[in-house]
Amino acid sequence: MSWLYMQSLNGHSGPSAYLDDQFTYNREGHRSKVLRSAMSGKRTYYAAVEHTRPDDTRVVFAAVCLVRYNLRDREGYIFGYKDMDESVGPCESDCPQAILDLLTPTDSAFALEWRARCRANAALRNAQSAKPKPKPGQIIVFHTPILFRNGRTLDRFEVVKNRRGGRTMIYRDPIAGGLYRIPNIKVLDYRLEAAS
Repeated sequence: MSWLYMQSLNGHSGPSAYLDDQFTYNREGHRSKVLRSAMSGKRTYYAAVEHTRPDDTRVVFAAVCLVRYNLRDREGYIFGYKDMDESVGPCESDCPQAILDLLTPTDSAFALEWRARCRANAALRNAQSAKPKPKPGQIIVFHTPILFRNGRTLDRFEVVKNRRGGRTMIYRDPIAGGLYRIPNIKVLDYRLEAAS
């Protein structure tokens, strides 16, 4: 399916509410209902959609929509989406575990592979969020040294508070005293030690 753009959300509070409504209907004995949905990064919508046929056969599948939402669009097309389901094996694979748990069994190889990728990504996110957050005064030691633009390779830092405010921590080389920023720290392997 191609992208569909519109100039309003027809009274819905946001893209998620609009898409929930699009996947919920009752036509000629075919009933469709969103059991649970979520937006990932404001760019991807995931939903567990229950579809019931006239013979009461029930299937719950995953719907995936790419989303573009820009209230300042020059042409006034503030919302666009491209919908698909799990059977096409979408590249987007950050579907929350709670939605995956609602899906009924399937024989689709693409859907099974997509579900496995989503579960692996959910497990990785859970492991990353369970890592302890570095706090000022601690020593952080990375399992793999980090190469910086200045050519230095370091694996041990003192965690210091960012004087400019914000949630970003700054990392000080304990030997030379240089300050470094390390983005996406939770994806790296590290251990924390108390300052000596």
